[in-house]
Amino acid sequence: MDLVPPNVSRTSSAASGSSTTYSADHTRSQSETTLFSIYSMYSSDPPPIPAKEHIPVLSVSSPDDYRNSIRKSNGFSDSSLAYYDPDVPPKPPPTRTIDLTKAGVLVNGPPRTSSLRPVSDYTVSTSSRMSLTPAEERRASTGYSRSPSLHSSRQSSQHSSPRPESLLRPLPPVPTTSVHPTPPPTPPPPLSPSLSAGLPSPSLPLKHPVTDFIAPGSKTSLVPSEGEDLDGFHVRNTYAQLETTGVKGDGYEEGVERTRARIGTSRASQAFAESAIGDGTEKSQDLNPREIQTLVAVDRYGFFSTPSHDRLVLVPKAPFLKPLAVSRSGPSSTKPSAQSLQSVPPAPLPVKEASRIEKWTRMLEPSSRQGSNTQDWRVKSSKQGKLRLRTFKGIPDRWRPAAWDMFMNNLSSTSPTEMTRLGEQYRDGLDKPSTYDIQIDLDVPRTISGHIMFRTRYGAGQRSLFHVLHCFSLRCPQCGYVQGMGPIAATLLCYFDPEKTYASLVRLHDAYGMHTIFSPGFPGLLEAIYVQERITEQMMPDVFAAFQKHCISTTSYATKWYITLFSNSVPFQTQLRLWDVFLLEGTDLFVAVAVAIVWVYRDHITSGAANFETILSLLSSFFVPEDEDSLLLWIEKVLGSKKLRSSMVQWRADWKQLVASGKDATALL
Repeated sequence: MDLVPPNVSRTSSAASGSSTTYSADHTRSQSETTLFSIYSMYSSDPPPIPAKEHIPVLSVSSPDDYRNSIRKSNGFSDSSLAYYDPDVPPKPPPTRTIDLTKAGVLVNGPPRTSSLRPVSDYTVSTSSRMSLTPAEERRASTGYSRSPSLHSSRQSSQHSSPRPESLLRPLPPVPTTSVHPTPPPTPPPPLSPSLSAGLPSPSLPLKHPVTDFIAPGSKTSLVPSEGEDLDGFHVRNTYAQLETTGVKGDGYEEGVERTRARIGTSRASQAFAESAIGDGTEKSQDLNPREIQTLVAVDRYGFFSTPSHDRLVLVPKAPFLKPLAVSRSGPSSTKPSAQSLQSVPPAPLPVKEASRIEKWTRMLEPSSRQGSNTQDWRVKSSKQGKLRLRTFKGIPDRWRPAAWDMFMNNLSSTSPTEMTRLGEQYRDGLDKPSTYDIQIDLDVPRTISGHIMFRTRYGAGQRSLFHVLHCFSLRCPQCGYVQGMGPIAATLLCYFDPEKTYASLVRLHDAYGMHTIFSPGFPGLLEAIYVQERITEQMMPDVFAAFQKHCISTTSYATKWYITLFSNSVPFQTQLRLWDVFLLEGTDLFVAVAVAIVWVYRDHITSGAANFETILSLLSSFFVPEDEDSLLLWIEKVLGSKKLRSSMVQWRADWKQLVASGKDATALL
């Protein structure tokens, strides 16, 4: 493709040193012709050609070497975090000499630039440097142009064609001519903490200063704490800034990764990242057609897509028609595999939802108010006898926040004053460093990713999830952060604000025994598994024998059940119904659910064709109940058995004695 303007005559000669005629008295080499062609893409007017004797020799450094030397001289780490050490003298960047008479670079004043403003990734001193990337130098010598993409800086075009000016990386600013060697740039003076707190990280371009949104004297996470890990601060800093500015497309776009993966150096990558930053008007505008289309597609719980699972199996209704009792193995000809499903069926609206809403409305009454708003609820004294039955039948979704909070307050005896203190503790924890921040940030985008609230990277849901897990990791030094906390916190965020979600996690930790579940060694998990094995051995002896025969330990398939409270093992609607009972009854509920799964598939486990692989694959599946009401009714009868509940209490005491005597290692399968 000929990139020379049509009003310029062009002639070329043989390989003996071709020349192109621009005017009657000036000839240019092939390299000069190439640079002339590149500049012609920005303007139809040919640039004036200086006399050859006035073309200087410049010292040019590669952008990567120069940028890295400047960052290291200013105290920057390889992760591009903004720190400055005034005691470390800057090192001059490596330079190489380019003779402009040979390279064909035309010094003709400032060239035209694109409409996209550079985003502080190229740190170039405009007084003495000109930086060219290797790709730009190749284009400057060959005339080849590459068609950029907003999503990838490496997407190339098969045909050489000029790039659109709106997407083109602007040509470097023309430096002041100087003869090498060029003195190194003078480092900027160190910023005071009050000023540096409002500056964005170099890897996080913002459309507007953060200080415009932060009230004076407010606490932020924009400055590192003493001794804080630099990468951990980068994570916390990123969430703090985006909490202030917001992001675009929250709920229907994927977002831009800004912590683990750095923003690329290409203009397209930087422009795409910058355009994803909110401008403060997203929540004040009407819904656009794309948002409306996304909202229409979600189910009643906010899922726009159902997470895929390798093994989806149906939990049939028939086994729940028989109560839990001593049961022998079925026919040996039973298939070892259960009925599989292609996808998780959509969550249906409960048939009796409307009538149950009315019953719960009549059953609950305000316990405390703040102004005209109800803060807490309680069950009317005349309706206490119906609470358990109605909870097992399913709490209406609109009453779940009130009912869950009431259950946790009753079991933990949390007063309104204590809730206020937990809210203050949450807000104070936002500005404290946590050694788990990097791991939390890694887990946040893959937690309930099919939910509209957690879809957009760094959207409101992901920011809230990070902040809750960050603050909760500071609560108990012994527990810290465990990956299973993510789904639990995300489920609570579907019904509570971040402060109350944090308070709920604290109540689960203190009053519901979650401390023992997440403590090192998972003592509460092993205790629950021990109780489960005792029930299995007593009620399903053939199943217990099959586990022993095939060397299958309960921890190999049941660990994720207890560590996530079944949030990744059953559909969301089923999980909510299990949590209704869990928050009312306590952790015995999950032991009963584990026993229910083994009960349903007891004939498959004892089948003559069963082996280690088939049994472990079956019990590691994603379980879809055929009838949730039958499952919850069966569990209600199990937990309603006073004899069984008494035995569970005794087995927990036996486990504690085994641990104390050091015999717990051989007590489990």
